[in-house]
Amino acid sequence: MTFAPPPTAILSALAQEQNSLLALLQQPQQVSHAGRTFWQGHLQGRPVVLALSRIGKVAAATTTTALIERFGVQRIVFTGVAGGLGAGVKVGDVVVATDFLQHDLDVSPLFPRYEVPLYGQTRFAGDAALTALLFTAACAALAHEPGTGRGGLATPQFPGACVHRGLIASGDRFVSGAGESRVLQAALAVAGHEVLAVEMECAAVAQVCLDYGVPFAAVRTISDRADDSAHVDFSSFVEQVASRYAQEIIERFLVLL
Repeated sequence: MTFAPPPTAILSALAQEQNSLLALLQQPQQVSHAGRTFWQGHLQGRPVVLALSRIGKVAAATTTTALIERFGVQRIVFTGVAGGLGAGVKVGDVVVATDFLQHDLDVSPLFPRYEVPLYGQTRFAGDAALTALLFTAACAALAHEPGTGRGGLATPQFPGACVHRGLIASGDRFVSGAGESRVLQAALAVAGHEVLAVEMECAAVAQVCLDYGVPFAAVRTISDRADDSAHVDFSSFVEQVASRYAQEIIERFLVLL
C-alpha cells in the first residue's frame, strides 16, 4: 500500500499575499474547517495546504492548530509582509526569520519582560533546516541567475533588494509611527533583542509549532519601515511585489525539500 506524504502548509496573513500561489495550485480542493477556508493541492509536485492565518496572534494560533490537527501537516512555512525595524533593512528586502518573540508580551514582575510564561524563554527558534532552505530559496529568488532563464526579483524600484536573517517580533499592533518604532526598537535592544522586522503573527505560530513538534520557518518581505510611511501604497505593494516574492521563493523552496 502506498501512502501519500504529509503536506507542507503555507500560511499568509492576507489573501493578496497568497493569490499567486493559489493560482498555481494543482488539483485544488477547498476544505472549510474552524471557520476558515483551506486549499489542498500540489505545488512543484509536492502536497501542500494553503491557508490564511488571518491577522493577529490569536487568529494565527487557531489556524496553525487546525493545520496540525485536521490536516496533519509535516511542516509550516509563513510568507507575507512585515515592517522593517533593523538598521539596513529596506523596503523591498526580504527577512528570513531565525527566531521569534512577542514584543507586546509583559507579565512582569511575575516573569521577565518578553518571557513566555511557563516556557522559560523569550524567543522561539525557527527550524534550522527549514530556515536554511528558505534562506537559500530567497537568495536565489532575488539574484539574477545566468543560464537558468529566470531573472531575479530585484526590480528598478528595488534594485538593491537583499536577504537578511535574524529575529522577527510579533505583536497585536500595526506599528506605523516613527516614534513608536524607535521606542519599540530601543526597548527590545536594551533587553538584548536586535529585531530586524515587526509583524503580527509569526511568534504565535512558532509557539504552537513548538508545542506540537512541527518544524516552522518564515520569510517576510519588507513593505515599509514601520514608521509614518507604513500606510503608503500598502495594498499596491502587497499585490504587485509581495505576492510575486512569495510565489518565487516558495516555488524554489519546495524544489529544495
